[in-house]
Amino acid sequence: MSTQVHWEKRIANIHGNIIKLSQEYNDNAVWIGHSLAQQQLRAAWLRFSKNDQPMNPRLVGKPGIGKTTLAVSVSQELNLPVFVMQGTGDTRPEDLIISAILGENQQIHYVASPLVTAMLVGGVCILDEGNRMSEKSWASLAPLLDHRRYVDSILMSERIVAHEDFRFVTTMNDDASVYDLPEYIQSRLNPQILLEFPDSDTERRIIKEAVPYASDELINYLINFLIIGHQFDESYSVRDGIQIAKYAQRLKSIYTDKPMSELLRCSLEAVLGAECLKYISDSERNHHHLRPLK
Repeated sequence: MSTQVHWEKRIANIHGNIIKLSQEYNDNAVWIGHSLAQQQLRAAWLRFSKNDQPMNPRLVGKPGIGKTTLAVSVSQELNLPVFVMQGTGDTRPEDLIISAILGENQQIHYVASPLVTAMLVGGVCILDEGNRMSEKSWASLAPLLDHRRYVDSILMSERIVAHEDFRFVTTMNDDASVYDLPEYIQSRLNPQILLEFPDSDTERRIIKEAVPYASDELINYLINFLIIGHQFDESYSVRDGIQIAKYAQRLKSIYTDKPMSELLRCSLEAVLGAECLKYISDSERNHHHLRPLK
């Protein structure tokens, strides 16, 4: 008996072993940003013949810059089911492939990871923050990321071959809290697609899309702050901007008599810490001293 996938039942049958499949990522993603990264990701996933294999790109950039959103958006444009898996320092090889859980009557049930589920159904696996994983975990994926296109499950003593429509991408944060990947893994994760901070107009559009109830006054203050932060090489991201805007606008609904500039500073301190307040101009600081809200 070969591999049979019953997606409507969320199960697969691999040589008589029944495996529960992971849930698809169903949230819509809208990419508002530079189109070059979109085009590069689409190009990496192209196939020109039946024997031509898609590439396994890595999206690299600061945390919160939109790497996962980009990958989800392109996957949905291609009408491919999306499965997101989070990489951590504790991720084990078996976490990436097949896990076992003990069910009723002490029966063992096999569960496919989001990655293996994508392999079986012909979808996209987004391995988020892949460079937080150890080399041992990456080594288990080495045959999947070259022409062989399979993984071995030690737990089930089975080899799982990827569907021809399977696509893979990993996101990687550009910071100091990650592993350096060995060369044999890096050589399989190409091309490298770099994402930079968006320009101020794009940041404005992204924040307005995510926080449509934010006032223009708030967004103007916030964009000016982000511009100054970027000039000093701070890693303040658009994700930070969205959280700051949400909290400041909520504060405004409670403290209606407070000026928005003061509420923004309260939100900035709550989200990014007091250190960020040095990037507010001297003139603004002199007019509106930050003080606890009462």
